[in-house]
Amino acid sequence: MSTIKPTFIGPVRQALTMENLPLKGALKDEQLEIIQEAGILIQNGKILKIGSFEDLLPEAQSIGAEMVQLNEDFVALPGFIDCHTHICFGGSRAQDYALRNAGKSYLEIARSGGGIWNTVTKTRQATQEELAKLTIHRSNRMIQEGITTVEIKSGYGLSVAEELKMLRAIKLANESTQADLIPTCLAAHIPPKDFQGSQKDYLKTIVEEVFPILKEESLAKRIDAFIEDTAFSTEDIQLYFQKAKAMGFDITVHADQFHTGGSQVAVEFGAISADHLEASGNKEIEILAASDTIAVALPGASMGLGVPFTPARKLLDAGASLAIASDWNPGSAPMGDLLMQASVLGTYEKLSNAEVLAGITCRAAAALDLQDRGQLKPGMLADIILFPSADYREITYQQGRLKPAMVFKRGVEIE
Repeated sequence: MSTIKPTFIGPVRQALTMENLPLKGALKDEQLEIIQEAGILIQNGKILKIGSFEDLLPEAQSIGAEMVQLNEDFVALPGFIDCHTHICFGGSRAQDYALRNAGKSYLEIARSGGGIWNTVTKTRQATQEELAKLTIHRSNRMIQEGITTVEIKSGYGLSVAEELKMLRAIKLANESTQADLIPTCLAAHIPPKDFQGSQKDYLKTIVEEVFPILKEESLAKRIDAFIEDTAFSTEDIQLYFQKAKAMGFDITVHADQFHTGGSQVAVEFGAISADHLEASGNKEIEILAASDTIAVALPGASMGLGVPFTPARKLLDAGASLAIASDWNPGSAPMGDLLMQASVLGTYEKLSNAEVLAGITCRAAAALDLQDRGQLKPGMLADIILFPSADYREITYQQGRLKPAMVFKRGVEIE
């Protein structure tokens, strides 16, 4: 088996390892482990060692490592992880955006035939290859911005054949982009208008005809559902999640976006994450904080819809774990700029730099149950991003304007 030549990066003015941070609760910047004048030694796509550049240099030379000599100031971080996106889609929802800004609500637009169903129509019209190409294009933009792992949901197919088409497109895209794409089956996004039967009948069809193929073709290990007035009720989703868990799938939930109830279901089923939570109150915050379910804030949806942000500060202070994702989708969150959104959320919710950066690295990795990334330490994937700065605080201070100058995926620099 051939191996990639070792690589040695440095000296890095500041390397934020994101190591030794608790998974849950509030974080202070003083808890960040920062290695000054650091070197990062990489072998076979993983971090072999990280520490003082001068101390590691002799070892790097002795094993013939390729040198990535940094002659300017850089801050190193683990590659960002966007743990909630919908970037496999066809069409545009610019009309929806204009209607919302003219005073129509998200739910009013959905009830009148716009919203998610508009994207369903356009996505169904696209071929599997066309969807894969669109997904690759969006993923490539994200990796240039330092996002080395991207979760992607289905949910714009809403039939057996179309949901499988989407997930196969995501799998195909994963073979042609340098980012890691993590698929999630969101067949329970909204009830399809053209399904002949009840919501429970539709969910039963997905369980019987889609779930087995997800296993057979390794299309997804994760099952998501949108619990909301215009989507699926807390009652209707019970059996669906029971079946998913029985088959060994991980559960995640679109919860408490406009109305509460979803977070309770997420905790009851031991969901890895409960995402959105803009409508969560003190009761829901307490329930999440007492559980192992990770709260995922989606500031892009709040910005796209003009609604309050997820109560991130309250969640952290109550002891919950908080990840931050872009929710990049054609309707409610069309921007797709994770770092900018996370920085703005930090401003409005008074989050420390440690809380923001953990939310898009180590805690985002936990929200996807990925144990091999999100930190700069030996044994982790060498997913590394370098910002052109001598001070890591510039990253959130510039609110997304400062982008990585260099991105490494499994130790290979992205061109």
